[in-house]
Amino acid sequence: MSDEKRQAGSTGPLPYGARKPLPDHPVRVALLDLLAEAGTVTSTEAAARLGHSSGLCSFHLRQLAAHGVIEEAPHEGGRVRPWRLRWETSREPGQEGTAEFDALARGLEDESYQHWLSHRDRSPAEWRQDESFSAVVRLTPAEMAELASSVRELLAVYREREDHPEARPADAVAVAAVTRLFPLLADNPGRPHST
Repeated sequence: MSDEKRQAGSTGPLPYGARKPLPDHPVRVALLDLLAEAGTVTSTEAAARLGHSSGLCSFHLRQLAAHGVIEEAPHEGGRVRPWRLRWETSREPGQEGTAEFDALARGLEDESYQHWLSHRDRSPAEWRQDESFSAVVRLTPAEMAELASSVRELLAVYREREDHPEARPADAVAVAAVTRLFPLLADNPGRPHST
């Protein structure tokens, strides 16, 4: 049995230290796009939407879950297994993670945004605008952590809708909320820019 098939039997994500880079695959990319659009999907729903077999979609959904990119969504039990994106990649201070996983998550965020940009003209008029903004602010490391915590608290109200679909307004759709706080580096990469 190959390593890929052996890993496919696992439903939980690999520990950070055991993760390997997830190779690009057209079915996985299509599944990620579908999850970004729909919020949650089962392998049967994905198969119907993408034109692949349920078994193929199930295999690739398990691979994405094994790499920590998606997770099983809350459900009533039974054989139906809905999946959702696992956007929550930030960790509490002191927790360790791998640069590869963070890079994969950032890459998926960037890819999802580019996909939206290239297809937004097909969206209903009320969904053709994004709310992109940026600012350069001067913060201490403690203030940066505090700002990140404040943003997480603001989003927590809406993240609860993932576990409680009945709390969602009828016209709510999945929206990616991406926040990146990082120090701007001077010419010397070892020292943040201070002027």
